[in-house]
Amino acid sequence: MITDKPDTASHQSCGWAMQSPLEHAYHDHEWGVPQTDDPVLFEFLVLESAQAGLSWRTVLEKREGYRRHYCDFDPERVALFGETEVAAMLADPGLIRNRAKVEASINNARVFLRLQAHHGSFARFLWRYIEGQPIQSGFERMEQIPAQTALSVQLAKDLKREGIRFFGPTIAYAYMQAVGLVNDHLLHCPRQKACRELAGHIEL
Repeated sequence: MITDKPDTASHQSCGWAMQSPLEHAYHDHEWGVPQTDDPVLFEFLVLESAQAGLSWRTVLEKREGYRRHYCDFDPERVALFGETEVAAMLADPGLIRNRAKVEASINNARVFLRLQAHHGSFARFLWRYIEGQPIQSGFERMEQIPAQTALSVQLAKDLKREGIRFFGPTIAYAYMQAVGLVNDHLLHCPRQKACRELAGHIEL
């Protein structure tokens, strides 16, 4: 997973990141960093889908539980999960215990592998939507950041057609933000510049 050193001017961070130390650390190290490693892209596919209807903080608090049950987010192993693994996850309060979401994640692992095989990597499938160059939003205020965009609508539509579940336009946009397809750090946030600079070092 690509990470970057956090900036020291934490008081200038994006507003949502100041709600808890967990969110702050995630903001400073991961959010908006361009990711091209398929295991990382699969991890966020699982986590963002699990978020549907919940807060991102809830997902972050349960991230280690997901890492444990999802074999460090290995899509090949997850794709083979059956009722035994589903039952174990539903019994663990360290995960979001929603059967539909758990079963969707296993289905999504299978679709992920199919797209990976067809395109050479899931990263190549994903990054072609923006021709390998992250979108630099340049927003000044939190309220300017959209919940979804035309591109996230298209991505969600395409992935739904491929068979991906629990991945509507809003989740698709949150995914794009998380893995760096779009840099939505506010202009005054030190991470805006850091993530913009990382955009010049993408290799697919």
